[in-house]
Amino acid sequence: MKKVVIIGAGPAGLTAAYTLLKESKDIQPVIIEASEFIGGISRTARYKGNRIDIGGHRFFSKNKDIMKMWTDILPLQGAPSKDDIILGRTHTYSDDPSIDPEKIDDVFLARTRVSRIYYRRRFFDYPISLKPQTFINMGFLNTVKAGFGYIGSVFHKLPETSLENFYINRFGKPLYQMFFEDYTEKVWGVHPSNISADWGAQRVKGLSIIKLITTALSKPFRKKGGKVETSLIEEFYYPKYGPGQLWEKLADTCCEMGAELIMQREVVRVNAEGGKIRSVVIRNTDENSPDFGREETLECDFLVSSMPVKDLISALPEVPGEVSEIAEKLPYRDFITVGLLLDGLEIKNKTKMKTINDNVPDCWIYIQERDVKIGRLQIFNNWSPYMVDDMNKHVWVGLEYFCNEGDEMWNMSPESFIDFAAGELEKIGIIKKESIVDSFTAKVKKAYPAYFGTYARFDEVKKHLDSYENLFCVGRNGQHRYNNMDHSMLTAINAARAIISGSSDKEAVWNVNTEKEYHETAEKKQ
Repeated sequence: MKKVVIIGAGPAGLTAAYTLLKESKDIQPVIIEASEFIGGISRTARYKGNRIDIGGHRFFSKNKDIMKMWTDILPLQGAPSKDDIILGRTHTYSDDPSIDPEKIDDVFLARTRVSRIYYRRRFFDYPISLKPQTFINMGFLNTVKAGFGYIGSVFHKLPETSLENFYINRFGKPLYQMFFEDYTEKVWGVHPSNISADWGAQRVKGLSIIKLITTALSKPFRKKGGKVETSLIEEFYYPKYGPGQLWEKLADTCCEMGAELIMQREVVRVNAEGGKIRSVVIRNTDENSPDFGREETLECDFLVSSMPVKDLISALPEVPGEVSEIAEKLPYRDFITVGLLLDGLEIKNKTKMKTINDNVPDCWIYIQERDVKIGRLQIFNNWSPYMVDDMNKHVWVGLEYFCNEGDEMWNMSPESFIDFAAGELEKIGIIKKESIVDSFTAKVKKAYPAYFGTYARFDEVKKHLDSYENLFCVGRNGQHRYNNMDHSMLTAINAARAIISGSSDKEAVWNVNTEKEYHETAEKKQ
């Protein structure tokens, strides 16, 4: 039986194991996870009956196989959830009323997508819509500037040598400056003029003013099965207890099917000979274990890696100096989230959507205000009513900050950072500090692979990695590509199928999410 060592128990690693087990009978996957958590950045943190989604994860994909895999793991609800019962809402349910989220836990909820931008202490639709309220919020002068700026971008295209030019070509300079420039710099810590346009090509290539206009005008006439941008979808799936619930269930399923899962083991060396990976050396990172620090070697026929490229290269033997230097300097953004349990919010629901206690209906809010560092605000009650200890009494929010490991924000104590973050929300009128009932914070290293610095020479690193016949790099960090969950999963599926077929061709693995069609266009569910 062939042994496949898989580094990482996140979406990519678990999907690789599941595909290998489901489509082959003579392969044993061994999954190595450095942390004590399943799910990677898609995990769900728990705190006193409340749950935090690290980053916010909508389950929606244009790939029908991915959608099927998700619902094979967790079936779609066939009866209303707690908040839908109270509010009298309906969604696209399954035909099985026994899949009742009030009675069973392993279930997907169908949720309404609401995301908005908070700018100038006002709400704007995300993506920006062309509704009258948008222009009222912008003001007459800014609206005129935006209109002329967009017209100018239609007739004068800039060379797409940066993310800044990418945005300006699609929205015009005034809209770019209002809604993209500062937020992008918050996320990456670098001005958009210094970021590769590749990021925009992956994340927003299909969005533009023309797309927003045609989507708005065609909505009343759109046929069933018509295509819609995922950024414009109205409904998505979400596990009852957050994304980590699905990955934990998949990990259990993989183990039941024959996989071995080894937690709290970091990869310290990868041994290779003759252009092939021969073994992986792992170290015990569990400080409570009597074997803490102990190393062991795992032989393997194939290696599937979702660990950061930077770390993989440093673990490989005899890497050329230039390749090693490029990988060592690949940039990442780290992530801090703060959970605040509140008696209520200061911002009020002025939409037509009914909500519990008339809270705002947003899943997350993009904070574009220039006088604070917070990037996004999640409202977990709206992701799932089961994410909060008492949805009728409390609002459970997550404040998201983008930073670099070792910088001022990263080095703040949890208590100081929570106080700082709460002060920012109070400053922009979203909460009052006295409404805070409890708080929590968590950090994530290398959450976002970045598209500047030595990334411009990433192909040299990729070429070296591909020189190992039996090595497959998958997932967001494994490919240093800002993929969504479904794309991370597809890289893993393609890698698993290459292993099963005996192919050493890596292009199908690397080419996921590089198609010209916008990656978030899908058949709209009716």
